[in-house]
Amino acid sequence: MNTIYSDGYPIYFENSLDELVKFIEQGKYSRFFVLCDEHTSVHCFPKLQEKISHIDNHDLIEVSAGEECKNIDFCIGVWKMLIDFGADRKALMINLGGGVITDMGGFAASTYKRGIDFVQVPTTLLSQVDASVGGKTGIDVDSVKNIIGTFTQPKAVFIDYDFLSTLPERQMLSGLAEMLKHGLILDAAYWNQLKAADLTHPPAELIHASVILKNKVVLEDPTEQNIRKSLNFGHTIGHAIETWSLTNDRNPLTHGEAIAIGMICEAYIANKRTGLSDAELAEIETVINGLYPHYKLKHEAYENIYSIMLKDKKNIDGKINCTLLDRIGQFNIDNICTKEEIFEAMNHYAGH
Repeated sequence: MNTIYSDGYPIYFENSLDELVKFIEQGKYSRFFVLCDEHTSVHCFPKLQEKISHIDNHDLIEVSAGEECKNIDFCIGVWKMLIDFGADRKALMINLGGGVITDMGGFAASTYKRGIDFVQVPTTLLSQVDASVGGKTGIDVDSVKNIIGTFTQPKAVFIDYDFLSTLPERQMLSGLAEMLKHGLILDAAYWNQLKAADLTHPPAELIHASVILKNKVVLEDPTEQNIRKSLNFGHTIGHAIETWSLTNDRNPLTHGEAIAIGMICEAYIANKRTGLSDAELAEIETVINGLYPHYKLKHEAYENIYSIMLKDKKNIDGKINCTLLDRIGQFNIDNICTKEEIFEAMNHYAGH
């Protein structure tokens, strides 16, 4: 599993932390900063620290963990730390963490002094197969996910599978949802490989294949004008349910759990709209429901979830825009979905 190249930058898979050290040493940076959350500073930073102990021009910036921290207030905190540490335009940001860290760290770096270099060291399955590749940075505002952000490419991505051993099973399943999505929209053979694998511990080969699938889409459409919209499958409804859960549930859904619900709902709409067969809809539901616990989607929450959807950045002329499936392995972008269709799909998932 060799290095692959995305939009002007390498993605390292083998000996990736050694490659990171080489990158730092060859980059002639004035200083570098490692952005962590309270978990990755304990579980992941020590491994990196061993590699960079001989390099003395670095500082650690730590933020709180969780999607609720991916906002402008925490971003301001990162910027202030960079100012306090004297970061200049020749500084480097190393984002060591999951999707929140890679999204927010990328945004903070891309805007500090109009942009400093950053690299991604994704430590969760979700960030390895999704957030670290593609140059999307962003933060949430008023619980609207990723509504503020930039398309800014990292200088490199360093994927180390050993970090996955620190993850609880629930976080592994969160990342797995994006792998399943890649199969559903892009590659039926890959979907079949996933179905046959032990998905509680996805093999490195399947993780690697997922990154390659996403990278192909990103290379063809870096700023989401066309086929990159395929990656939004499950996310229009899923993001809204995730946001609602984050503000209403004592134990909120993970990103992947919400996207799993979104994929079932949007597959249901596809069955009605774009020709996804009854058998394939049933297959998708069987696989997803076999992996993720059923969520009690309350009917009284539908209006609030719909109002969140109306703020989605993917909408067209104020109308809700979904990516659907023609069949497993083939996507269909820019489908305007009605409120009735969305409520019917949520009813289908909830069993109302």
